[in-house]
Amino acid sequence: EAVRPDIRYTPRPGVYAMLPLNGSLLLTHQIEPEPEFQLPGGGVDPGESPLRALHREVYEETGWSIAAPRRIGAFRRFVYMPEYDLWAEKICTIYMARPVRRLGPPTEPGHMAVWMPAETAMDLLANEGERTLLANLAT
Repeated sequence: EAVRPDIRYTPRPGVYAMLPLNGSLLLTHQIEPEPEFQLPGGGVDPGESPLRALHREVYEETGWSIAAPRRIGAFRRFVYMPEYDLWAEKICTIYMARPVRRLGPPTEPGHMAVWMPAETAMDLLANEGERTLLANLAT
């Protein structure tokens, strides 16, 4: 969304993972506030390290454990987050990691783990920042 000069945005750091395996990516499908495919991830809690948050968020949204995360990029989004009634400047740090093992279903309500070809993910990911980073990695 375009930045609105009449809105005060709250900084919200977040971490997200690209999880490739055998030509596919592990994504999460979130049902609300509107159905969309996303890279697994989310906000870094106060006092939590970004890497700890990454492991927690990937597990909560996919049910998978990960290994060897490495930072590959970052971007900002200015959005309204209805679940928090908050206008946020989301600082999105993206990591590449290896999915290791499915430990069970996602623990976060409204999320479903989905494997899909990377080419399909480029068309279906919900936000432009994620699509751009994925496209840059593919070239």
